[in-house]
Formats: sequence, C-alpha cells, structure tokens
Amino acid sequence: MNKKTKRMILLGILCALLVAVSSWYSVVYNDARFVAPMEGAGYTFRVKDLPMIISGVLTALYLLYLLAMLIPAVLRMNRRQKNSLFTRSVNPWMGIFGFFGFFGFLGFWTYNVDKTIFPFLFFMFFGFFGFFFEGKMSNTFMDERYRENKMKAHMAANKTALGIIFLAVLILGRGRLMGNLEYTLIAFVIVSSLAIALAVFLSEYLLYRYDHEDQWEESEE
Repeated sequence: MNKKTKRMILLGILCALLVAVSSWYSVVYNDARFVAPMEGAGYTFRVKDLPMIISGVLTALYLLYLLAMLIPAVLRMNRRQKNSLFTRSVNPWMGIFGFFGFFGFLGFWTYNVDKTIFPFLFFMFFGFFGFFFEGKMSNTFMDERYRENKMKAHMAANKTALGIIFLAVLILGRGRLMGNLEYTLIAFVIVSSLAIALAVFLSEYLLYRYDHEDQWEESEE
C-alpha cells in the first residue's frame, strides 16, 4: 500500500471518528441537534453546534478530495490500459472505499432536515468493493479467454442492474409510494444507485470467478 492510499484511508477513518464523537456530543450535550430531524427553516445557530458543523464540513471536503484523487487516477489507468496487453495494476485495498457507500444513509437525515436527497447517490460507492477482485487480477495477461470472460461478466452484471431498474420503473411508476411523490423519487434514486453499484461490483466479481474457474478446469485436465 503506497503513501497516498494510506493517507486517504487514515483521513477517512479520522473523519468517521470525528462524526461519531460529534454525534455523541450532540446527543448528550446539545439535544441531539443535527442528529435528530430538525426544521431547516427555523434553525438558529448555537456554539454547541460547532462540533457537528465542523465534522460535517471536514467530511464533505474529504469526499471532494477523494473524488479529486480517484477520477484522474482512473482516467490515467484507462489510458494506459488501451495500449497494454495486461490488466491494470490495482491495490486490492482500494476495495475499502466501498464502505463510503454507507454515507448514502445520510440521505435519510438530510431529507428530514431540508429535503435534500443528494447523499443517496453515495450508495453507488458500494460498487468500489469490486476493486478488491480487480486487484486480485492485477497484471493478468489479456488473452482471448480473458477477453471472453470479461465480456460475459460485463453482460451479466449489466443485465442484472438493468433488470432491477426496469422492475423499479414498473413498480414505482404505477403511482405514489405511500401516497407521497417525494418518497417515490427517493426510492427510485436509491434503487438506481444500488443497481449501478451492483453492476460495477458484479462485473469485477464475475470476471474473477470465471477466470479462476477456467484455471481450475485446466489444472484438472
């Protein structure tokens, strides 16, 4: 694990600890403000709100930093991949970023506070668990068998995700969920985000499984 990866993981752990400590402080000493649902329109600042505000801002900055680091890295790897006969080198520890998908649960809190549903999109981060399996196949020679397995894995993952989204459209498109159009939108955003995460994860997991099944069959012969 290189220094950048270690730094990102340590910063993530630090942010999680800050959120946990500030949440405990808010529940014990500040009437659970920013933890329990609040009316955004009637909010008045208190000094005791600072721990939750600071931890929330730092966590948001960390997520922006994470995206700023990951997006260029992925683009660079994709450019190198086009001219390579081997799979890209990925550290399996990058799969730990899948835990950021749990930030999606913050959407239930932000919706109660000010009707914001954007955090639900973080459920897509669950797809990052696929980095673990991709890392297990780093620097694999991409022969014809590997390319066939990759195509088969991607097709299976995409079909599964599209099937879930299709069912969500059929069910949620029939009318209001629990008599509320906002709940219908939230449910669709959550299901779509999880379906995308599943497609990303399954494409790597199935490729890993198919490749190792072929190797096992060849060893038996």
